[in-house]
Amino acid sequence: TTLSILISQPVSITTPKVKVITLNKLKESFDIPNVCIEVRFMSGLAGANLLVLKVPDAGIIADLMMGGKGDKKTEELSEIQMSAVSEAMNQMIGTAATSMATMFSREVNISPPDAHIWDNRSQKLSQYIDQDDELVQISFRLTIGKLVDSVIMLLLSMDAAKEVIDAMTAAYKDTSAPVEKEKKQADEAKPASDKKENVKQNKEDVQVHKAEFTPLQEVKQEPKPRNIDLILDVPIEISVILGKSNKTIKDILELNNGSLIELDKLVEEPVDILVNGKMVAQGEVVVVNENFGVRITNIISNEERVKGLKE
Repeated sequence: TTLSILISQPVSITTPKVKVITLNKLKESFDIPNVCIEVRFMSGLAGANLLVLKVPDAGIIADLMMGGKGDKKTEELSEIQMSAVSEAMNQMIGTAATSMATMFSREVNISPPDAHIWDNRSQKLSQYIDQDDELVQISFRLTIGKLVDSVIMLLLSMDAAKEVIDAMTAAYKDTSAPVEKEKKQADEAKPASDKKENVKQNKEDVQVHKAEFTPLQEVKQEPKPRNIDLILDVPIEISVILGKSNKTIKDILELNNGSLIELDKLVEEPVDILVNGKMVAQGEVVVVNENFGVRITNIISNEERVKGLKE
């Protein structure tokens, strides 16, 4: 899972339990305090997601995110810990949004996470979901190695849940419609007299004849025109990678004005030139009329490009 990659620990999430409830009723069953992380759908779907975590569990996740061992239990979270947990939950929901976008064949965008500590029953759980509105509660049992064995809760507004159901239903109909259409067309193509003829043939003696085929005539195929001119003006994104560096969440959160990030490229080493995210060439950085530019020094061969796609 995404969370497992972020914290470098085995993560297990059980089959969810789903029910409809209101926030007011839900608050009565909650222990205090909890971490609430709210993410809204900005496009593709409507509504909001609300993730609820126990504070000690959130503290362990935050410690793991920042390179710790997760053995420090806490009842209070610092601002940095809240940011780390928010980022973890944001990555999880972002991955889910990407999967839904693929499933529904539409773009799904989410808002940045809005995290807060819920430590008062009179306090609102959500800024975007009314306390008396019905919502869908999806509960998972979450285990992280031997450190966490708890329940994580995803709350979907009814609008969001209906959007997901409608999109899944539409996707199912789209995949099943062509099969049903072909079957219907095949049935309609059969002449009505077929059944009567079959009955007559069963009553008569079966006669066997040698198969005779009409000789095939050679058909000359004219070469198809290559309409490459039609796509010559299609814009393509070209990007240049100066270098890369791997940092922990802790390192990122500690960045300030003037901080230095060391890249994995040497001074004279060529930079990578990418077209639509695929490397096609290498070059050296130059200055052209007070702007940065790249002089191509090496074109990647087709064989190397194929190898790159397989990696």
